[in-house]
Parts: sequence; C-alpha cells; structure tokens
Amino acid sequence: MATRETLNRYNIIINRLRQSPASFSEIQDRLHLESDIQGYDFNISKRTFQRDIENIESLYGISIAFDFSRNEWYIQEEDNTEANTRLLEAFDTFSALKMTNRLPQFIDYEKRRPRGTENMNGLLHAIQNTLKVRFTYQKFWADEKRTRFVAPLALKESINRWYVIGIDQEKKVLRNFALDRLSQLEIGTEKFKRPADFNVKQMFKHSFGIIVGDQLEPREVLLAFRKPQSQYILTLPLHPSQTKIEETENEVVFRLQLYITEDFVQELVSHGPRVRVLQPQSLIREVKTYHQQALDLYSGKTP
Repeated sequence: MATRETLNRYNIIINRLRQSPASFSEIQDRLHLESDIQGYDFNISKRTFQRDIENIESLYGISIAFDFSRNEWYIQEEDNTEANTRLLEAFDTFSALKMTNRLPQFIDYEKRRPRGTENMNGLLHAIQNTLKVRFTYQKFWADEKRTRFVAPLALKESINRWYVIGIDQEKKVLRNFALDRLSQLEIGTEKFKRPADFNVKQMFKHSFGIIVGDQLEPREVLLAFRKPQSQYILTLPLHPSQTKIEETENEVVFRLQLYITEDFVQELVSHGPRVRVLQPQSLIREVKTYHQQALDLYSGKTP
C-alpha cells in the first residue's frame, strides 16, 4: 500500500481510539467505512494491525495498549502530552484538508500568511546539536531586513505564531524572533555552549505571551468575566495560572499570577465590556486609560 494510504490508515485508527476504546472488530468496521468514503482499501488483518500499532508508536510516540478484561484497544493516558495533543489536532486538520477537494463548497478556510513553520525542523536540529544559525530577519515595524547570527535555544508558540528564542551573537543578549519574519535560514557548523540554567518553560512561566518581564515581579490579577464570555475563558484560559475563585449569577471571577505586560493589557482591552479588572489598581488604571483613549478618538480629541 502506498505511503499516503498507510498514513491515512494510522490516522483512522488513532481517531477511532480517541473517541473511545474499541475492539479489533470495531476498528475494522471504521476502516471499512472509511474505505467506502475515501475510495481506498484500508481493510487489514489482525497481524497488520499489530504492526500498525508499533509503527504508530515509533512515528508519533502514541502508545496503543490492549485491555484484556474488556477485549479493547485504547490510547494510553500517559501519552496525552501537549505535543501529542497537537499531533492529534493535526490529524483532524489533515483529514479535513483531504476532504477539501471533494467538498470545497462546504469548507471555508481562514486566509492567512505562512507561519514560517518550514524552518522548524532546521531550527530544532540546530537547537539539539547546539549549532549557531544565520538568517535574514525583518521586524514588524521596520522596512529593511537584517542578517542575524544566533545561538538558538528553544522554540516558543504564542498567539498563533512561532518564535525561536536564542542569544543574539552581535549584542550577546537573549532575544526572540518570529518565524514568519525569518528567511534564508543557514545552519552553521560552529558550536555554542547552552547556558546551564536556561529553561524555556521557567522563562515564560509568568508571561502572558512572548514578552518576558525581566524587570517585573509576577502580580496577582483578579478578573470578573461576564457570562457567557466566562465560558470561553474557562475552555481557553488566558494563562496556565488561571483558576476560578467565585461565580455569581452574572459573572465568574478568575485569579491569575503573571507579569502585567503590554500584550496582556491589550488582551484584556480586546474583551471590552465583557471583563472587569478587580485588582491590582495599577492594572485598573491602565485598562481605563486604554478605553478612554479609544473614546477620545471618536470624540475628535487628539490622543
């Protein structure tokens, strides 16, 4: 079977087991159904299925185990990492993209520019092997492009963009660079020494987005979101530290512990009258200033 069809079959097996544990017979039923839908022959023997399980774990790091007491196959919970969650989401997107050619009138994709992900593999190789890289970079607010020489340390996702975090070799400071502003990546042969104390998760532990509050202390923030907006915040938290501490008939109060940076303030302002800052007072004043400046624009006042 062609590689594409084999990968499609892995996708079907994984998605079936994501829904619930299943017997081999139930998995066969799904493969038979998808064969009719997609026009391929996904039907396999039990021996081939065993080989598929091994290949799925090898390729994707997703372990499928058998429960003898229930005679069912299932995806092991310990494999439910963030990386695997993203991988499974990619399977869903891939399945939808495959349907586009047959059902274009029912699918409307958001128009957006490339995210620079074509450089992720190269950057990860450089990070893993501590190799310096060179690339052309254009800042959002600058017209000219500049060549950057960087010791890459990690990749970071923030608000639907990917960034490479690294030490700028010209200024000897830690910087972040958006992958969609990066081009002409060259992986060099010169090695660098990774800082022993560098930890990307700790670095951004108290950050809302990509801005690191080097000179800031994390603050306790209390936000009251009106219903039903609070339901969106419950399902898509603003920050990992977010916890729900109170609920009334009209709103839900959340506590967060993070740096109060420009990108966080802009996020709060984007929710308009659906959120009310309860503390700290400095954040209340800043949000009020943003809203007042917006009102001034409509009243003809110069900001």
